[in-house]
Amino acid sequence: MKQGKSRKHIKIGDVYAIPLPNKKFAFGRVFNDAGFGIYEHIGENIDDTPINESYQFNVGVYKHALKSGEWTFLENRPFANVDESYPPPMCMIDIFTGEYSIYHKGEIRKAAKSESEGLEIAAVWDANHITDRIMGEDKWHK
Repeated sequence: MKQGKSRKHIKIGDVYAIPLPNKKFAFGRVFNDAGFGIYEHIGENIDDTPINESYQFNVGVYKHALKSGEWTFLENRPFANVDESYPPPMCMIDIFTGEYSIYHKGEIRKAAKSESEGLEIAAVWDANHITDRIMGEDKWHK
């Protein structure tokens, strides 16, 4: 297995290999707004990279997850345009009032619960939680 390469300067479009407990690899791509898209493709090895830009999910990720060397930097895949570099809209729920909002491209707007259904909940994730989710382990999320 390749030794983890880290980058001092994280760039939009950077692609990382994420080693999984089953000895396969997931891959993630850096988006604007701390977004991190996890590719649908799971590779048999670190060189079995995704051939298209299809994602299982997109969440916020802590920078130290990208800089620790646990995940291997592979390449930079530039986005076709600025709009594509932003993660999809995410839902925010106020823990005190229960009101819904949608976060997208750095802006927050009030929303109805029905508008928020099916959207990812806005949060910043650590590496181990991302690995758990890829592996289908979501008991901590419930």
